[in-house]
Amino acid sequence: MTSATTAAPLPVAATPPSRAKRLKALTHDIHERLDTTVSTTASFASREGYIRFTRMQFLFHRDIDALYADAALRDRLPDLAERRQLPLLRHDLADLGVAEPQPADAPAFAPGTPVDLATALGWLYVAEGSRMGATLLRKDAARLGLSDAFGARHLAPAREGPAAYWRIFTAALDAVALDADGEARVIAGAEAAFARVQAYADDTLR
Repeated sequence: MTSATTAAPLPVAATPPSRAKRLKALTHDIHERLDTTVSTTASFASREGYIRFTRMQFLFHRDIDALYADAALRDRLPDLAERRQLPLLRHDLADLGVAEPQPADAPAFAPGTPVDLATALGWLYVAEGSRMGATLLRKDAARLGLSDAFGARHLAPAREGPAAYWRIFTAALDAVALDADGEARVIAGAEAAFARVQAYADDTLR
């Protein structure tokens, strides 16, 4: 009688990281540079510094405001319209008695212009990721006499809380089906968005 041979278990394939996690890894360096710029310019040390920060935010959200009205993006990100920040930034600048920046360049995404879905997802990843740090910034703004009702409306937390709000976004982001070329455009879009904010930070905060 021969003994049965136990087959070795087949190796389990590692689950590839989600699109959001890949974006985080691939944009780490440019993201770190931006965070360093913002933190070292002491943007929240005074109202003047906070105003410079808010102007930087305004310029970036002006660039992407048209995305929040795009039908294809809304189909894939159902709560996209609620995430729009430009009106809040306009209100914050008005509260502070500051005129809106009037850049000569057209926004990165002009209203009524066709939008490449994959590229837009990369830009929105950067915009939504920036809200994760708003809890700490909101506390700093409060020390300057600002609040969710005056001057710091764009830093107010979502009803779900920042972590849940981010998870809702990344789940929708990860669910969009893209081919290899589309994945490359998502990455390029995120890199372009970080570079755009860095340029605004270099020009506005220093």
